[in-house]
Amino acid sequence: MTRPIDVPRNARGRRTRSAILAAARALLEESGLEALTMTAVAERVGVSRRGIYLHFASRTELVTALFDHVAGEEGLHASVDRVWRAPDAVAGLDEWARHLARYHPRVLAVDEAVRRVRAHDPDAARHYARAAASQLAHCRRLAEWLAAERRLAEPWTVETAADMMRSLVSSDLVSALLDERGWSREELGDRLALLHRRTFARPRDLSG
Repeated sequence: MTRPIDVPRNARGRRTRSAILAAARALLEESGLEALTMTAVAERVGVSRRGIYLHFASRTELVTALFDHVAGEEGLHASVDRVWRAPDAVAGLDEWARHLARYHPRVLAVDEAVRRVRAHDPDAARHYARAAASQLAHCRRLAEWLAAERRLAEPWTVETAADMMRSLVSSDLVSALLDERGWSREELGDRLALLHRRTFARPRDLSG
């Protein structure tokens, strides 16, 4: 276990920490996670390695903080919260699809960097497992919501629906449709919503 380091309370310390995380993200997106070392980050920020260690006790702690920083910068929690504020399960399913189109394009470079090295980089593997578990939990919650409202289409069970929904959380799919096929994010959200609704939601007139 690494020694946790608290977020600095003074403004200068917070600015330095933010600069370190911004530099770490830039390095990751430019050169991959394998280039993300304490020395490389220190050089990018213009501080000593000791200055980095004053804020992060290890590379693992820095990488963990970086992924939380990216999620915060790109509005992950606010985006997901819109799913659970939907008026019913099918509307929540639509909003989940739009969340995928809204949030995932913002973190494609980070996600691709993680997936590329997760087989041999423990920090990448740890983040991937954490993100996958969170995504699956959201998908299971959606499937349970549909089932509770008698809107889960046959022959899906909560578990199989959750597994299939999780498989659609795909950076390859997002990248292919946005970058290769030229879809807009709005088109991606609308079409993912249609796909999710027609796949997982029982029509209302058959749910009674």
